[in-house]
This record gives sequence, structure tokens and C-alpha cells, in this order.
Amino acid sequence: MCVPYFTPEVTSALGLSSSSPLGVTHNEPIHLNTCGKDSAFFVIVRFDKTAKPYGQGPVRVMRDSKIHWTIPCLSLLILAWMSGGNVAIAQEPEAPADSASDDQGESTAALEQAIDQAHAALFRNDCFPSAKQCATCHPKHFREWSVSPHAYAQLSPVFNAMSNKLNELNSGTLGDFCIRCHTPVGIALNEPISGTNLNRHPTSREGVTCVVCHRINQAWGKGAGRQALVAGDLRKPIYGPLGSSVLQQVLADPDKFGVLKTQEAADFRGRDIHSKSHRFFQLTTPGSCGACHDVFAPNGFRLEDAFSEYKQSPSARIHGHTCQDCHMGAFPGEAKGYTCEPAAIVGNVSTPPRKHTNHMIIGPDYSIVHRGIFPIHRTAIREEFESDLLDQATEGEVQEKGLATMSEWLYFDDAAGWGTDIFEANVSEGTRFPSPWDNKQKRIKARHILDEQYQLLAEATQARLRILQVGYRLGQIQVQDCEDDRIDFQVELSNGTPGHGVPTGFDAERLVFLRTHVWAPNGQLVFQSGDLDPNGDVRDSHSFYVHNGELPLDRHLVSIQTRFVTRNIRGGEREQVLNVPFSIDPLPYIRPATRPFTVLGRPIGARKHKQNIETNGVRLAEYSLRGRQVPCPGNYTIRVQLIAGMVPVNLVHEISSVGFDYGMSAKQVAQGVVNGHLVVHERTGTVTVR
Repeated sequence: MCVPYFTPEVTSALGLSSSSPLGVTHNEPIHLNTCGKDSAFFVIVRFDKTAKPYGQGPVRVMRDSKIHWTIPCLSLLILAWMSGGNVAIAQEPEAPADSASDDQGESTAALEQAIDQAHAALFRNDCFPSAKQCATCHPKHFREWSVSPHAYAQLSPVFNAMSNKLNELNSGTLGDFCIRCHTPVGIALNEPISGTNLNRHPTSREGVTCVVCHRINQAWGKGAGRQALVAGDLRKPIYGPLGSSVLQQVLADPDKFGVLKTQEAADFRGRDIHSKSHRFFQLTTPGSCGACHDVFAPNGFRLEDAFSEYKQSPSARIHGHTCQDCHMGAFPGEAKGYTCEPAAIVGNVSTPPRKHTNHMIIGPDYSIVHRGIFPIHRTAIREEFESDLLDQATEGEVQEKGLATMSEWLYFDDAAGWGTDIFEANVSEGTRFPSPWDNKQKRIKARHILDEQYQLLAEATQARLRILQVGYRLGQIQVQDCEDDRIDFQVELSNGTPGHGVPTGFDAERLVFLRTHVWAPNGQLVFQSGDLDPNGDVRDSHSFYVHNGELPLDRHLVSIQTRFVTRNIRGGEREQVLNVPFSIDPLPYIRPATRPFTVLGRPIGARKHKQNIETNGVRLAEYSLRGRQVPCPGNYTIRVQLIAGMVPVNLVHEISSVGFDYGMSAKQVAQGVVNGHLVVHERTGTVTVR
């Protein structure tokens, strides 16, 4: 039998000792050294002993990256060992000669299968399990989480483009400051800061997934997401609010709950389950939320302060309510208690009912990506390394795992109605579809998945509307003056929650405004404020149409979006879309402060001009119509709407130079943002001019 080994070239390039046949110790991190002048090199598994490597599908490893070699990772090497081959490192492999034998072709196919199996084993046994694995026993928690802002955190094309743009503006010195809250698993796996989600680890794409909260075992404080996850496969202990009492009852009764497996054992069959559930005191306190929801930049800039607002609020100081009471309770945005439901379903048997925390944790954000990608569906996504799950032996019946890769879902034409009865009944014989959607059964299965996705998104939209209606209050229209040539009226806009300001968090990019219209007795529109320009922006100073003089500035606009104000090189300040001072320096970077920022509570170069509404606060919107806006006597109709959006379109333009994920254009992103605007409240009234 041939012992597997690294060739001298590999040993030298990886900086490993040749004393071990495998050249590596289990669980030992390896830093790959530069191999040649190229930016990447290839690790190739060969099944022959010739000096010239061959075969397709090499495993690409980026230079200077880090790989954690664990036992699953070595499965690919073991396959080579069993085949009597070795592992070599080389530059881009040459294509095999046209005269290659059939045996060589079979070896190539075996090589591809071996690589796929090794990748599959790696992800199945990964140290950060996917939420889809947790869904087996916790289906309700998974369903709630799958459509949550937490699940969308890393998938968001707006976030990723903004993170990349800020790093570009700071010459990369911002580092992982933004992304470490949005994909803690990706940071733990040492993934690149920038890059498409199509190439990320499956659990990394899940953003704030199960292990991000339930694999934390100590209080890390307000570190803007800088915290360590406890690594381990599905069988390792997790950290929860109560401990292991119920879990031990489940493990002790295999007749009722089925045979369960809490440790690796090749000769033992059973369902994998975590062995223990340690009680972690901070998980049920606001402190666990404050680790990410109080963003304090390295230079002292306070980007988000939701947790700080909460600490000074009546909810914290008077009522004793926690973040979880309002955002994970039975009623979104209100501390009115929790529902009581089983925490898990094991072997089709439910555990005893207890307090249920809603993991949807809804907020103002919403998805603008393909519905096959989000919400996170248990059977929608097939990873690149997995084989096609369309079993020809069952005449095209789709099997239980992922239906299509993320890249393939992007080609599924949802708007055209693929997979619906009407569309499929009218498909002509010559109609061509991209793979794998050239299979009718797959299109139909995809449509069933999308129907579930739309239902879940509708539920999330209703929850988002409810929490916004709780947070914002809009009073009745009050007419102050009404004469033959003038109409004066006002309306109160107030904060309805005692827990923090509204909007909160990333309030400098939360677009919340009043849209007001007045119609004359003949139906003519005589006044409007809060309307959108052709790009989808309100007519404020950041509108390109206003900036270019094509539309007038909306001087009656009532917006409670906080603004970024930055300091120029020569003094003076100006309002900007992004919180990066305009610099003529050819190499801008995050500069150390020249004086303590504790004096002002912020750095010298940038600040926030907060315009949100504090707890118990009120803003009065006042409107005046004059002259030609009151053309005749009669009954005038007034309508005031409170509109809430995710981000302003001018932000989309500001970050568009770095590109958006999933091949989306800036126009598609902007349209998705505008389509998600919600009318939170609406008031109408009539005033008579005599």
C-alpha cells in the first residue's frame, strides 16, 4: 500500500514538516506561503505517479489564506492514499492530450467525485453547523428566523456594497469592522472581507445564524461584534436560556424520542443532537444584543447607538423591559408577554411547552434579492459540491435536498411565471430554458418553493408593518387657518415606543418621512410634499434631480432621517451620504485621533446630526398653502401618509461603483428598495374655503 505524502514542492510551499506522512497535524492552522508569482495556486490530487499533473476540477486555494485541517478535510487525502497516489501542488494544469485513454477519463471522473465528496463531508461535519441542521428539531424557530433581518444580514447586496465602498474610501483600513457583525461565522472561518456570497461557506451566508447566539459562552461587551464563537459540530454543547434539564429527559428516553447520537461513533446509528445545553446568563438580557447593536468605530465615531438609547429609556429605567420582551415576544414592538410552545420536536414528539421567543425579530429591513435565495429555505439551495438531486430513476421526481445552486436560481424567471400551471400549459416544444430549468419537474418544484417563500415574506411584511405602527404615531390633521387665499394645517408625529428613539440603529440611513397631498374641489392636485423623484429619492439636498436643478427642493419635507456631517480639510462642515470626510489626500485611511474623542464624544472629522424622535418625543409638521395653491372656494381634501423605507436611493448610487452581488444593477437595487416602502399610517381630512 502506498503511504500518502506531500511532495517536496508542497512541503516547501506550505512550510510543513516532512516528518509526518501527511505533513500536517489535525486541527493545526496552516498559513500558505506564496507559490510562484501568481495570486493563486492549485492543489491537485493525482491518481497516477507521473510528474505531470492532469485532471479537471482542481481545488483552488487563495494565496496567504488560512486553512484549518480537520479530520473531514483529510478525507480527500485518504482517498488518494487508498488509490496509491499522492498530493502535488502545481500551477494551472494543462489540458489532457487528445489521445488520453479511457482509463484516464475514468480517473478524472473519480477525481471529481472524490473532491465533491470531500467538500460535502467538510460542510456536513463543519465546526459551525447550518441553521438547516437545527431545523430538524426546531422547525418553528427556523421558520421564524429564516425570514428575519438576522438571516438577511449577510445576503443583503446593499450591505455588502456599502462595506466594500467604505473600505475603498479608507484604503482598506476599515478592515472587517462592518462585516464581522453580519457574518460572524465567515470571520471565524477567515473568509475574505469582500466577495460574492455565491462563494461563501453555507453557514457564513446565513448571517446571524443559530450558532452566532447559541455558541457564545461569555459576555464580550460592546465590541461592535468582536466576539468569539465556540467551535464544534452539531453534537457539541450549545448555550441557551435554561440549561439541560429538558434535553437530558429527551436523551434518557429513546423509546419515546428515538435513538439520538451525541458523539462520533461509526458503529452507532442515530440522529445527531447536541450533547448538552449550558445556561448562559447573558442570552436573555439586553447585553447580548448590545454586542452588535451599539456600533462604535475605532476612531470614536458612534455609528449606531440603539443599545445606548435603550439604557437611558423608560423601558430600561422604569418598566424593566428588555430588548427581547419587545422584539421576541408575542406582539412585535410591545412588551405584552410571550406565547407558550414546545422548544423542540424530537422524533415527531414535542417537548413540554414553555416560553417561546419569536426568532423573526423583525425590523425595518426587507429583502430585495431573488426569492429562491431568501428567505432561507431548507430545500431550495443545492451547494456547488453536491450532486444533482433530480433522480432520473424516479422519472424526474425531485429529491429531498437542495433543488438548485444560488447561481442557477438567479436564472429562474419568477416574473414570467415559470412552473405555474398556466405557463407550463403554454410552453411550446421549441422553448429553451437554462440548465437546470430545462426540466419541467424542477420548474414546478421551484414554483412550489417560491409559493412558500411568498407566503413567509407576506407574514414578515405584516410583522414589519405592525412594529413600525407601534414605533411611530401620527396624529390627526389640525387646521390652523382657513381663508380665501390660504390654508394652514399641522399634524403631530411622535415616538410610540418607550425603548429607544425612532428610527434607531443605523438611523442615518433610515428613510422615514411624511408624504402630503392636497386636492382642490375640482380634483386638481395643488400641493405635494414627500413625493419621489424619478430615481426614487425624496426631493432633499441629496436628490440628483434637485442638485441638477431639474426639480425644486421640497421645502416642506418632514423627514426624521439622521444625517452624516463631515469636516472638510480646511474647516467647515458639509452633509454627506457616507460618514467619510471628503479628502484630497491620495491615500485616505482611518486616522488615529489627534486628541481624545471623549471630549466631544465623537471624532473631529465626522458626526451625526440626529433628527430621529427621542422616547416620548414629538415633531410637529406644519404646512402652509398660499395664492395659486388655493385657486377657488370649496372643499379641499388633505391626505398625510407616514412612509418608511429601508435606505434612501442616493445611498444606492453612492455605493454603486463597487458593484452589487448577484449581478444586480443599481437600478434593480433602487427599484427593490422603493418597492419595499410601507405606508405606516395615513390621515385624511377636509377643509372648506369660503
